[in-house]
Amino acid sequence: MKVLFTVMSASGNTRKVCDLFAARLRERGAECETVRIREDMAAPDVRSADVLVVGYPVHGFNAPQNVVDLAKDLPECENKGYYIIKTSGEPLHLNDASSRILDRILKKKGYVKKGEFHYVMPYNMIFRHSDDMAALMWQAAKNTAPSDADAIFEGKERQLKAGLFAKLTRFVVAVEHGAMPYLGRLFKVDADKCVSCGRCEKLCPMLNIEMKDGLPVFGKDCIGCTACSFNCPADAISIGVLNGWKVNGAYKFAEPREGLTKKDVCAYWRGAYVRYFREHGIELH
Repeated sequence: MKVLFTVMSASGNTRKVCDLFAARLRERGAECETVRIREDMAAPDVRSADVLVVGYPVHGFNAPQNVVDLAKDLPECENKGYYIIKTSGEPLHLNDASSRILDRILKKKGYVKKGEFHYVMPYNMIFRHSDDMAALMWQAAKNTAPSDADAIFEGKERQLKAGLFAKLTRFVVAVEHGAMPYLGRLFKVDADKCVSCGRCEKLCPMLNIEMKDGLPVFGKDCIGCTACSFNCPADAISIGVLNGWKVNGAYKFAEPREGLTKKDVCAYWRGAYVRYFREHGIELH
């Protein structure tokens, strides 16, 4: 069995979850290949794979624009089964409809959706989760990913059913896709902080950043993934009107501390997080 993972991951969190799936699938004897979704990528060899997996972080209750573009570029494959692995910073059912455009495109090309898995991983925008929250999220992913990967190996269906409000929210917030190329032009760098490492240029999935005279210059193709600002080692990048939501720096993902309780869960949607952790094998008192 060959499984092809095509993954968009700005902070690296979605890739970490997909790697958990791939590790389990390899234990079961599957051959796994992971392709990073980038603007300059060659068309992935979908026809040679038995199963396609699309991994992405939810952007405003939708799949990122470059993931949608990838679906448009994929060849027609009659009855090719695919699964979706998506991550978001909150465990809300509002995220359940995020793959609708992606699914519509793939269905027209003959692909058959077998399932969709939603994992909660720390925000790279809006606000920074605590180290305790990040540890709980990562433990939850490690608890559940093996059984979900088994479902892929065995060809089982694992569908998410999106409610009407989730569908409406996805539709309304989809305006983000059209707005980001304009908002992205407001990104700028603090020349006094920048260390000219070029990391932002290398990580940008849209090739929207070019280093000139040792400083990044931002183009017109931003999709708002914030790979540049999140991963900047000097915290030198401002993301324009969204700067109040900026999060900088990778999470530690240590083992959860002993004795964590519900009070250690962030107050924002606390009940939803507690339920999510319980459903993924973590009981907080």
